[in-house]
Amino acid sequence: MVTGAVLPDLPMVVFYAAERLAGRSETVIWSTNYYQASWQVFFDAFNSLPAVALGLILAWRLRSPPLRLLFLSLGLHCLADLALHHDDAHRHFLPLSSWRFASPVSYWDPDHFGRAFLALEFGFVLLSCAFLARRAGERAVRHIALGTLGCYLAFGAFAWWSWVGPGS
Repeated sequence: MVTGAVLPDLPMVVFYAAERLAGRSETVIWSTNYYQASWQVFFDAFNSLPAVALGLILAWRLRSPPLRLLFLSLGLHCLADLALHHDDAHRHFLPLSSWRFASPVSYWDPDHFGRAFLALEFGFVLLSCAFLARRAGERAVRHIALGTLGCYLAFGAFAWWSWVGPGS
């Protein structure tokens, strides 16, 4: 299930790594190169709801619960992205349509409630990790919750350093 939840963002990781390795600045990466047609096709291919639906049908026909979970979690991620992207909206209906839904809400853009969403997300992650770490009967679950929290905070620190700090 985790694989499906993160798979739609994998192209973004590849894009960002390639751009940083090429020595491009954060400004160029996010204001210019992110919007290049070739990168957009790459991002949108991993966010295609028709492709997810085909994968889910295939998983159902194969009677594969793990594949069903993979495509269900992938679809859930895509639906969340549909609701949380404004200027950087994906074409969620490729190859059937190139239409983009510019949501009034963005998970990151302050002009579209990004600060409020960030506060909600941060609170949700903290509470969820604290709940799991405290209530989990298994030690492994506690470690996963604390590891998740650590990764989340490390990414937050990296993002701040890249966008606000000396890396910008």
